[in-house]
Amino acid sequence: MAINVSEINAALEQIEINKGISRERVIEALKESMAKAYRKQLGGDDALVNVVFDLDNGVIEMYQIKNVVADVEDDLLEISVEDAEEEDKSGKKYKVGDEFRIYANIEELRKAMVLTIKGLMKQKFAEAEKEVLHEQFKDKINTLITGRVEQFDDRGASVNIGRTSVYLPRKEMIKDERFAIGDNIKLFVSSVATGNKGAHIVVSRANEGFLKALMTEEIHDIYDGTIIIKAVAREAGERSKVAVYSNDINVDPAGACIGPNGSRIQKVVSQLGNGPSKEKIDVIAYKENVGLYIMEALKPAHVIGVKVNEEEKSALVVVKDDSLSLAIGRKGVNARLAVNLTGYKIDIKIESEALEEGLEYQSFEELSSIELEEKNRKIAEAQREALVYQNKEATVLPGLPEGYVAPQARNYEEESNDFDTALEEVAESEETPVVVKKEVKVEEAPKAEVKEEPAPVVEETPVEKPTAVRTTTTLEDLEKSLAEEESKKQKKNSGNRRKKKVEEEKEETTITRNEGQRMSIYTEEELKELEEEENEDIEEEEDDIDYDEYDQYYDED
Repeated sequence: MAINVSEINAALEQIEINKGISRERVIEALKESMAKAYRKQLGGDDALVNVVFDLDNGVIEMYQIKNVVADVEDDLLEISVEDAEEEDKSGKKYKVGDEFRIYANIEELRKAMVLTIKGLMKQKFAEAEKEVLHEQFKDKINTLITGRVEQFDDRGASVNIGRTSVYLPRKEMIKDERFAIGDNIKLFVSSVATGNKGAHIVVSRANEGFLKALMTEEIHDIYDGTIIIKAVAREAGERSKVAVYSNDINVDPAGACIGPNGSRIQKVVSQLGNGPSKEKIDVIAYKENVGLYIMEALKPAHVIGVKVNEEEKSALVVVKDDSLSLAIGRKGVNARLAVNLTGYKIDIKIESEALEEGLEYQSFEELSSIELEEKNRKIAEAQREALVYQNKEATVLPGLPEGYVAPQARNYEEESNDFDTALEEVAESEETPVVVKKEVKVEEAPKAEVKEEPAPVVEETPVEKPTAVRTTTTLEDLEKSLAEEESKKQKKNSGNRRKKKVEEEKEETTITRNEGQRMSIYTEEELKELEEEENEDIEEEEDDIDYDEYDQYYDED
């Protein structure tokens, strides 16, 4: 069959623009639909048929295929050699095993077959649209999108979200809310589904996910993962309960979501419908202890005790006599939400009835004590793990073999080097203890005061441990300095006094040396030489100086 290629291409382009389905996908769907309808017309789903689209040459062919055999057993799939040659007007000769084609005149197709092709094409288009939409919105499922209201009535609203429009039915709205054309509203994308009108995006404002997504958007502690929403139970337009949990023990999850004076949660409430009455939200702290979790779920009722049957997923709750109505809630909404939130069937009794029946239950204080012990155990375990990790990081470096222990820090203050050790060994080998001689600086005084001043005294201080003395002055320089000092002293003092002084210093030096000076500056020979030099200086001074005129300064009392 010859076709108008330009018209076909224009139609395929229009479908691709409006539906987002590629021309290849449309052609493939049309071929499958025509083949299936042709089989149905032939009377057997197992018939071998083929459809060819040759857009380059503008030709569409559809034909049935039969195998040429000697003896025909299934006339739907087989044909004899004689029949094949008889039906082929071209005079072609056939043999067993050849393929015989029976071409169909598309222009003479039955109306039923055309309707079948049409129905199959709609089905194929719907599947293709769903796949396209899912590909486009797969990253937006379970998130919020913003759209503009195009049409609104009592049955629902049509909302434009960009390239396409979505339908928001009344049951997915929040109670009595109403919209005007042109309003921008937020929608929760639940999924992508296929209906009578093809594939469509399922959106909602009454879904529990809508509330969860709003809280994630408005409360930054939830957005950054500090607080986790564990469960949500909602009756849109009436009341909702949200259980929140924090991995940080220093963060109060419920308080952080409510905010100062309820500022944070009010931002969420303000977006839950525009009807006369606002939806109420109870934010509770999620508890791993089931009993405490059920008590939290029944707030604002005052629960005094609970008995939990974890196998049957049920619980008996005891409340104050005046808290029964709060526990049940208006039209039972509080109790229903608590059941949906916890997943436990809850039976509520007042305290007086529980006492009459002698029911046993765990009080809030008992359950809190159990939770505190578990919390302390987890904290201690976390501290132990942190300590092990720190020790591991301190001793094992990345890239080193397992079991390697890094060298520990050395305490140099308590260690001694080789030089100190050598000094200690030398000190221990000496026979006499070390005496530290304190140097007394002798200043030159007037002669009148020499009479009153006693001779310089060298103090000796015994030291329990040997002390190493390190000096930068050479022995020769020290000897020369002392010799010059002694010579000056001799010239300034009288001969008799000088003699006496020299004898005393000599005696002191001898005593000090004999008492155990470890290291003497002079040897015995050097001391004798110094003594002889001093005597020579004294004799020279006695020859040149008349000492009689100075006797008045040296009179002894």
